[in-house]
Amino acid sequence: MAERTPTVLVVGAAGRFGGLVVTELSARGAGVRALVRSVEQAALARRRGATQVAIGDLRHPDSLAEAMDGVDGVFHLGPAFSSDEAELGLRMIDLARLGGVRKFVFSGVNRPTNGLANHTSKQPVEQALYASGLSFTILQPATLYQNIATAWPTVVEQGIFVEPFSRMARVSRVDYRDVAEVAAVALTEDRLDCGTFELFADGAPDRDEVAAMMTEVLGRPIEAGDMPFEDWVAAARPPFDAAGLAAFARVNDYYDKHGSPGNSLVLRAILGRAPRTLRNYLADLAAGTAAPRG
Repeated sequence: MAERTPTVLVVGAAGRFGGLVVTELSARGAGVRALVRSVEQAALARRRGATQVAIGDLRHPDSLAEAMDGVDGVFHLGPAFSSDEAELGLRMIDLARLGGVRKFVFSGVNRPTNGLANHTSKQPVEQALYASGLSFTILQPATLYQNIATAWPTVVEQGIFVEPFSRMARVSRVDYRDVAEVAAVALTEDRLDCGTFELFADGAPDRDEVAAMMTEVLGRPIEAGDMPFEDWVAAARPPFDAAGLAAFARVNDYYDKHGSPGNSLVLRAILGRAPRTLRNYLADLAAGTAAPRG
């Protein structure tokens, strides 16, 4: 398995997910060109380990062509619940192909054929990668541990953990730090070339079981709560437009009816170790060490 020290363009390098990829690539000695939208984000990306910065926008093709000039690889993560998510991914693939990029890693979602809009929107991107001639790796992570971070202040202050789906739903999750490590492996080695990988950690806890982990970590009782979707949206104010909220509502309805179980075999094999556990992530949240540095 050959190892390289490429220069990689990282989409969302100042964000909570892309930022983790920057850190992993930097730790492996890769050069990171951060695609960010402002000078302020550029400074944050550099603190995370980016060696170069390109200020651009996924919706401005001219800025993307310039950002991609001379890079060996691209890490792409599209904006969730955006109506043009597939279009943006297809554009990145075209630009990468025309620019002579060698490797393209796409961070999508598990089970893109399950009929949910935010899952099926990844299918055109995957299909385009299969036909692109690029050396690609497609990552299909489960629901992310990091989504719990938005609820954490309420957990700490009010002693209750609420999500916008049934507390009885069993949902497998994964730590995006593990996903970021897989992305860095794919971009600096050859062993994941031309592969599509579902990434789950162990288990599929319901919310009562997650609350029990929180109780153990914080040393005081945490209750699992239920809340109607509309009330949750009013309290959490997710950054989605009307169409995005409708798609997000369907995700939560799906969880109510079916849950989202998975297994860790693939992730465990790639990492050569057990995936990070949800309990460990909650402990990191409590200690303030769960987010990207910067």
